Amino acid sequence: MAAIDGFLFAWNKNKTYGASLIADLDQSQMSQQIAPDGQAAANHPAWVYSHLGVYFPVIEAIIKGETFDDPKEHKFGMQSKPSSDASEYASKEQLLADFEAGHDRVAQLLRQAGDAVLDNKITLARWEPVMPTASLALPYLMLNHENVHLGQISAWRRIQGLPSV
Repeated sequence: MAAIDGFLFAWNKNKTYGASLIADLDQSQMSQQIAPDGQAAANHPAWVYSHLGVYFPVIEAIIKGETFDDPKEHKFGMQSKPSSDASEYASKEQLLADFEAGHDRVAQLLRQAGDAVLDNKITLARWEPVMPTASLALPYLMLNHENVHLGQISAWRRIQGLPSV
């Protein structure tokens, strides 16, 4: 079994789990804030899916051995803050479609590339000291980073009084 098989197993689990986290939500719930005014804003589902969507092209570029823009400065990058203004986000249906399509594209590229992709160099200077190759960047981005944010939605659900998934 190839190392990529493990990535794809977990990646596909995330795709299914991610879809189930918002399956029972309506559009108005997607950007619902649970913090009182002046308090730290929660990472609600609309922000999380918008944020995760920033990283699909990054992951794809890493797999292809291409350069990519720093996601830090993106509208939904790491420096962004969630807003309760639903008009700032795509619809629930579009966010879910983008999430699933991003997962599918990455999985297809990984299957095609195989384990050799793990030797690809990371071209983003800010990341090079910490994760200089795809063997470090891909597990972080595909598993750790995405799992943290999916977990935020799980916690958000519980605070909303919604059942666990």
